[in-house]
Amino acid sequence: MVNFCPQCGSKLQPGFKFCPSCGGRLPEDATEAETSQPSEPFPNSVLSSLSAMEDQKSLPSSRKRKTSPLVKEEKEVTKKTLSIVTQTPGKKFLTSPGKGKTSPLVKEQEEAKQTCSVTLQTPDKMHTMSPRTCKASPQVKDEAAKHTSSVIQSPSKCKGKKRLCTVEPVQEGLVVCDQSSKKWKLVELLWQTELDLTYAVCQANQHADSKECKYMLRLGAKEGHLFNEQNFHLRAAKPDAVEKWLKLHKLDFLGIPSCVGFGLHEASRFLVFPSMGEPLQTAIDEGTGSLSEKAVLQLALRLLDSLEFVHEKEYAHADIHAGNIYITDSGTEVFLSGFGHAFRFCPGGKHVEYRQGSRTAHQGNINFISVDSHKGAGPSCRSDLQSLGYCMLCWLTGSLPWSHLSHTSSIAAEKEKFISDIPGLLICCYKQKKASSALQEYLSTVMTLQYTEKPDYALLKAGLHESLQKMGGSLKESLNL
Repeated sequence: MVNFCPQCGSKLQPGFKFCPSCGGRLPEDATEAETSQPSEPFPNSVLSSLSAMEDQKSLPSSRKRKTSPLVKEEKEVTKKTLSIVTQTPGKKFLTSPGKGKTSPLVKEQEEAKQTCSVTLQTPDKMHTMSPRTCKASPQVKDEAAKHTSSVIQSPSKCKGKKRLCTVEPVQEGLVVCDQSSKKWKLVELLWQTELDLTYAVCQANQHADSKECKYMLRLGAKEGHLFNEQNFHLRAAKPDAVEKWLKLHKLDFLGIPSCVGFGLHEASRFLVFPSMGEPLQTAIDEGTGSLSEKAVLQLALRLLDSLEFVHEKEYAHADIHAGNIYITDSGTEVFLSGFGHAFRFCPGGKHVEYRQGSRTAHQGNINFISVDSHKGAGPSCRSDLQSLGYCMLCWLTGSLPWSHLSHTSSIAAEKEKFISDIPGLLICCYKQKKASSALQEYLSTVMTLQYTEKPDYALLKAGLHESLQKMGGSLKESLNL
């Protein structure tokens, strides 16, 4: 075995008491140096030895010895090694002088970079795209750039925000299979929004046209709002839970749709529901743009029944508007759907604290969401009831004071201004017409609710029901839209 000097690392012959390179005295119990590659690329002992090589010039001339050619060659290698070790950490590769292997530390850093690169490419860490490429809004692009930067800087905290994107139609006649292995055939595209598509569907072994289809399928981005809606139905709105609620409260109907199937198709997610009729927005658009007070009261009472159930299950809907409300062909049943922004505000019976910025601000239909949603606070019971109030006001008058505004901050400011000025809000909407006393009473009540307060649903419904009865209307008769 060959010994090495503990100070400069030069090779020694057995029996030497002084190092022929640095002139240092060798310890009598010097152990043999390992001939294998060290576990660390450059241990501290080697670094100190390399430093000693630089300091040997200051040794007295009497201690300097004649250096052999072999030792000179080793000194040159040592200097090269020292120059490599002292390079900045930003160099891509650090190699051992003896063997050209990448050090374990560098390998670990390279693996971390590769892991981060893979993370950026996974669907749940980037914009969720449809099978065909779609364009993201400038706001989404900016947020994506910020997210990408944070991932590169900290590979261990690669938490991405889910993005939504326009979903393009798929071919009619396509058969998809849900998680219970039931197959559904897409018969006809009924409606299309920026976020999802609604198809008339039937079971694959049946033949039916769109009017005969008893089911509807909503298709959206895989990691988009349908994922949140699916979780809501699985946790809180199972058919047996709805049936139990009907018996407990002695109701003839509850407008919570039953999800009968869900699954994935390529980069999309789908949910299947029994047919619920047409969206209320379609009826408004095809009509005069507004509804009668009698129809609005009927709608509000049905929706309050649904919201009471949803809130009792610890969720807030957080996106109430005419596009998420369905009316059956008979006009007697009103469904509340579109739980893509549903928020569990009271998990385990403990209400979340009010904290602005805890969620993405301005989520939902910008004209009807509550001020809490504008500020990024978790929606609660009062958020849904205030949104319903905005809907009722818009259905009755055809517009809202902020309908013409385009900036979200301006819309939020207008809503906040009118929270404490309900008479002013009604005058702004009704102009010279007489405002609905039932609506004014409702708005005055819900605008003063506290964030964690449980509403008195019976009181809210009683005021609306009394006004409906004075008009000679009831919940059993068909809606006159």
